[in-house]
Amino acid sequence: MRRWQSAWRLIPLLAVLTFVLTGCGLENLTALDPKGPVAEKQLSVIYISLIVMIGVFAVVMIIYVYVLVRFRKRPGQTGVPKQVEGNHKLEIIWTVIPFILLIVIAIPTVKYTFELDKDYSKDPNALQVKVTGHQFWWEFEYMNEKVTTSQDLIIPTGRTIAFHLESADVIHSFWVPTLGGKKDTNPGMTNMHFLKADKPGVYYGKCAELCGESHALMDFKVKAVSPEEYDRWIASMKTPTSAPVSAKAQEGEKIFKDKCLACHAIYNTSSKQVEGGKIGPNLVNYADRSTVAGILFNREPGDLKNNLKTWLSDPQAVKPGNLMPNPKDVPGSKMEQNLELNDQQIDALVEYLAGQKQK
Repeated sequence: MRRWQSAWRLIPLLAVLTFVLTGCGLENLTALDPKGPVAEKQLSVIYISLIVMIGVFAVVMIIYVYVLVRFRKRPGQTGVPKQVEGNHKLEIIWTVIPFILLIVIAIPTVKYTFELDKDYSKDPNALQVKVTGHQFWWEFEYMNEKVTTSQDLIIPTGRTIAFHLESADVIHSFWVPTLGGKKDTNPGMTNMHFLKADKPGVYYGKCAELCGESHALMDFKVKAVSPEEYDRWIASMKTPTSAPVSAKAQEGEKIFKDKCLACHAIYNTSSKQVEGGKIGPNLVNYADRSTVAGILFNREPGDLKNNLKTWLSDPQAVKPGNLMPNPKDVPGSKMEQNLELNDQQIDALVEYLAGQKQK
């Protein structure tokens, strides 16, 4: 008995904890605060289903309590109560009612399922963006503008964005909760998806498919801006950045070309062209992005360099399981390959990358 009494004391604590935990999280990482037409339609289906389920639960509980009270055992009652046959009218009613409720849920669900699966890949007014999932980062290629970036997806407000979803390795899932539902990126195939943002803002995205050791750290940002600001951003991505001025940054440029250019693309200030590999994230205007590695936020003026140094000193400590070689030897690291850089060379590389922004 005492054990049950102790368990009952935990119920108020669990109830309070439940309410506290429902308040945790980011306001721009929720499906309950839609910022676009796709998310709004999906939320309406959630509400319809929720109302029906709450209604059914309430009716069942009312009937249950009524029967419990009305047909409880009376004082002095002995034996088994009289057993009666089922009421055919009631049986028909509680068979028809669930059928009607299912229709109520099914109509908007089927309607929006087909409506939100529309293919905008041939629509001349839609912005075409190829999304490629990597372990553990996102690549965004603006197909008509010939611009490639990563982690920060810039989109214009009020315009349909047609996503061509692919994967470079395993299955990932592209998800921006405030703008719309998730859709998988599969190796060897292309899935179509579309979203639209009504208002300017920064909306957080996640990978919603378990894809490896740092799946939970596979974040990205969607920045919805005005069409005019979007055009300026596209122009800036096509404009070469200034050549490094300081000796330290120039040393970093040389290190980058020797050690990093095979995997990462960046502007070559000599040829005025984007050059480099596509194995790792494209680093054009890298210093203008809001994060390093998608999870280290550049909020204060000095954060960019500090975050870059943290990342380049030991990438596996920031995102375990990522495929980037260690820039320097890290004892005990799972990544056997390293680029044999020392702390001074990493500082020079940080100085160079911190200058990769539009002046």
